[in-house]
Amino acid sequence: MLVDINEELLEETSKKIEEEYNQEVVPVVCDVSNSKQVKKMADQAFKEIDNVYILVNNAGIAANYGNDLLAIDEETYDTIMDVNLKGQWLVAKFVCQKMKSQKFEPLAGKVICTASIAGIVADGAICVYSISKAGVIALMQCLARNLAPKITVNAISPGYHVTGIYEDSEEVMRFTMEEGHVKTPLNRLGTVLDIANVAVFLASTDSNFITGHNFPVDGGIVEVGVPAHYLKTDV
Repeated sequence: MLVDINEELLEETSKKIEEEYNQEVVPVVCDVSNSKQVKKMADQAFKEIDNVYILVNNAGIAANYGNDLLAIDEETYDTIMDVNLKGQWLVAKFVCQKMKSQKFEPLAGKVICTASIAGIVADGAICVYSISKAGVIALMQCLARNLAPKITVNAISPGYHVTGIYEDSEEVMRFTMEEGHVKTPLNRLGTVLDIANVAVFLASTDSNFITGHNFPVDGGIVEVGVPAHYLKTDV
């Protein structure tokens, strides 16, 4: 099942998956910040497919690049928090309530949350996004405690990858990295496949003894590189 608020993109992506992998896809239009829509989506999921063993909580938005935190309007703050943090909580709430009663062994299911390295080291150019993603990491840890030992819950924290959040533009992404003085030890840009490979690992039996962990997939920026800091000082 593939869920998105953008119906046109949802249909296009579903068709691509079906054609390339010969895999049936159930596309569902849903605003993850709306509890009624999320409950309806979850009910449909358990009705139309045999089970929900893997939940990838991936919906997220960013806005107001470069704005001072105190200058951001309340509506923008609420929208980002509603989608990025509340949305992941709502989807987990309505899906995991049924997932944990599944009779599979040794696990009843797996949850993979999408966080960000901006939630590990706050990014001053996308403050509200950073706050929301720090919340996702805390949400993941709470879920991991609450759902153990039946369900594992982990998070992936991407770094700089050419995705829709950067308008699918390498140029836009490089601009933000240069503005933030980011240094990447592995000296290349991230790809969507870098994230997908870790998601596949977390969805597989190879990760059955891992829960409550956040995986930075960032070329080493957070741990041994230089995260975005935007400081102008030379001292």
